[in-house]
Amino acid sequence: MQIDIARYSKLISLKDTGHNEEREEKLLERCPPGHEGTKLVEIPATILDASGAIIAWYLPDALTDATQVDGNWRTNQGWFNPSSENDALTPGCINLSPVWFQQGHENQSDPEVSASLKGASSEKILKAIARPAAIATAALRVMHPEQYWAGL
Repeated sequence: MQIDIARYSKLISLKDTGHNEEREEKLLERCPPGHEGTKLVEIPATILDASGAIIAWYLPDALTDATQVDGNWRTNQGWFNPSSENDALTPGCINLSPVWFQQGHENQSDPEVSASLKGASSEKILKAIARPAAIATAALRVMHPEQYWAGL
């Protein structure tokens, strides 16, 4: 693609949500999409910018329908209490980031297992996320080896 992703990333911020039409028009003027029409990709592919930097990986069917259904641990109704304020809300998500809770609190010296993984559902949760986590880990190993090795 004839877009310079490094230049574009310097122009955007966390405040750019895509909902401000005036801002989006200015971004399009400064960084046009750089493609001639729509291109349909049906096989695994990488999308490169003008400098050769990978800006997207397309991996069709990397997560099969069965994996996505089995991995529905984040919103499984059985693992969350209904919202008392609004039953239309999707139940909360479990954050399995190591020491996530402790990161926001001072005077916490020893990391702990999250409360979600101390309960009776912990084995089900871990089984549900094992395959998607393995796929994500393998993808990270290929796409960003430095980050992969830093996490070991």
